[in-house]
Amino acid sequence: MKSRFILFFALTITTSIMAQKKGSYYNIPEAPKEYTAATVSSRMLDGLGFRYYWASYGLTEKDLTFKPSSEARTSLETLKHIYDLTTVILNSVIGKPNTGQKWPEMTFTELRKATLLNIEKASNILRNSKDVSKYNIVFKRGENTSQLPFWNQINGPISDALWHVGQVVTFRRSSGNPLPKGVNVLTGTKND
Repeated sequence: MKSRFILFFALTITTSIMAQKKGSYYNIPEAPKEYTAATVSSRMLDGLGFRYYWASYGLTEKDLTFKPSSEARTSLETLKHIYDLTTVILNSVIGKPNTGQKWPEMTFTELRKATLLNIEKASNILRNSKDVSKYNIVFKRGENTSQLPFWNQINGPISDALWHVGQVVTFRRSSGNPLPKGVNVLTGTKND
């Protein structure tokens, strides 16, 4: 019995270390067992997390400063915008208003980690929720407050973030650094 416990403990630690090394969304998490508004919304965020993980994985300084035209954002500016969108998503599910506050400057590594964490936290909350209608988007600017229903979360920040992740993928291809081989968005896996 003691040897089984030690084996179980060793496997748990090994799995944890591998997950930390690869990070959240290296592969998409296991799908929820049932289809509800909450689990489907969570899965949409998991798809965003997986795509963002690989779109932002291994970007170089050349990639981060790339922009297709003088009017466009750079890849780094696009990644900052995606972070802002994921903050709106997370704030909605934790019941925090979006005040338009400026975030501290972050390195690319910090920005990437913070964005993935926003997505993961919001997905976990939604996955375990019974009612998504309570997750309104709230904007507060001074004395003015506006509120939008969860529907706007889907066609707003979630869809917008997916759109911009696609831009990052296109930009990195254009700067000579395509996605790593083996990334399969249909299955949500990376074949090593």
